[in-house]
Amino acid sequence: MSELKKSLGMFDIIALAFGAMVGWGWVVLAGDWILAAGTWGAMLAFMIGGLAVIMIGVNYAELASSMPVTGGEHTYTHRALGVTVSFICSWSILFGYFSVVAFEAVALPTVVEYFIPNYNQGYLWTIAGWDVYATWVGVGMLGSIIVTWLNIRGMEVSAWFQKTAVLGILFVGTLLFIGAVIYNPANSTAVQAPAFIGGIGGMMTVIVMVPFMFVGFDVIPQAAEEIDLTRPNIGKFLIVSIIIAVMWYVGVAWSVGRTLPLIQAQGSTLATADAMTNAWHGKWAGILLVIGGVLGILSSWNAFLIGGSRLLYAMSKAHMLPAFLGKLHPKYKTPKNAILLIGGLATLAPLFGRKMLVWIVDAGGFGIVIAYTCVAISFLVLRYREPDMVRPFRVPAGKLVGMFTIVLGIGLLILYMPGMPSALSAIEWWIFFGWTALGIGLYSYAVVKYPGISEAIMAEELRELKIVNQLWLKDNPPKK
Repeated sequence: MSELKKSLGMFDIIALAFGAMVGWGWVVLAGDWILAAGTWGAMLAFMIGGLAVIMIGVNYAELASSMPVTGGEHTYTHRALGVTVSFICSWSILFGYFSVVAFEAVALPTVVEYFIPNYNQGYLWTIAGWDVYATWVGVGMLGSIIVTWLNIRGMEVSAWFQKTAVLGILFVGTLLFIGAVIYNPANSTAVQAPAFIGGIGGMMTVIVMVPFMFVGFDVIPQAAEEIDLTRPNIGKFLIVSIIIAVMWYVGVAWSVGRTLPLIQAQGSTLATADAMTNAWHGKWAGILLVIGGVLGILSSWNAFLIGGSRLLYAMSKAHMLPAFLGKLHPKYKTPKNAILLIGGLATLAPLFGRKMLVWIVDAGGFGIVIAYTCVAISFLVLRYREPDMVRPFRVPAGKLVGMFTIVLGIGLLILYMPGMPSALSAIEWWIFFGWTALGIGLYSYAVVKYPGISEAIMAEELRELKIVNQLWLKDNPPKK
């Protein structure tokens, strides 16, 4: 029986996943997409890349509806591949979640510079060529403390905050799109972006970025025990959230390509904000869009803190990590220590400057793709090993989908390897290996101190889950 409180409805989980997928990148990177592939080239890249992410998402949708328990990947991989692979998968995606939460604590003070130029005061030190200032650190720390506090207060508070932020993002995005529709490029003497730049190579440059713009839909399985929806709808709305995100990025690419001349895109640091200014012929519009970007930072920050803390909670309950991380707040029924650990580390992140956090995010992205590949393998293994497993949301042609997703996951992993345009740098590999070594140490300690306990706990969870699934199947017999 779960101690977590079911408080997430349909709009809550869509906002949770969409808010995680739409962070700050759409404000900064849209100009790069247009310069690399052209307007329609960037749009097609997001359609193709989005389809690939949907394929990964349907794996999650089927497994999440079948095993709606906190931890998501933690449970799926254990059922299919055993407790050791379960830890590897969970530890890998946890690194990705932490890296995003930490980066948002750095992104927030960076954005403030758009509103208050040269606000940096109180020089502290320089890390990797980046000057760290007290005022800059203070803004990041304050934001982290507020988001952490909201999460401890309960899922209802976090969900309300998430919906409010997402509504603000959608409002600003709609204004950008409307502005692009009524914008007349003929009134500008500057050269507009062509439909395509660089052909297939240009599109591939954008497609490489696409999967990582969509990281975040997987926070839904992490909070599965707190979702108050029918089992099939958990899977359906996970897919809906990805489709909405695909439409969002395609719309942003079109709007920026239509309203931002090539020469302006080449020198822009906030391309989407400049496009909004052009569309509405006023600086106020660019400021409004940056506010939408801030909401994107906060919504992504909030969603990944939710996902990461629930995964820590699940791993602690399975005795893979220290027991204190499995403690719930007596009043709000949230995993307070897990939230405090991730939130506390993120609060310290601004002290290390921006460059250090970019390295962590890049290395964390590799961890997320490892987890996605593990889930795809688990999906296919369970299709073969347990063909009669209760699947409230069942993917058509599941074995074929599973095989395709595994190939896709391996392809994404290759993108990080030496020799590839998006390869990790040496220091990013060292960060990843350091995180891996920490995981090996913690897992080895747990195996020695609690021999066989993790396996027994996970096996009992699966036994109870099978009973619950049979009861669900009795109440929801398959249609003949």
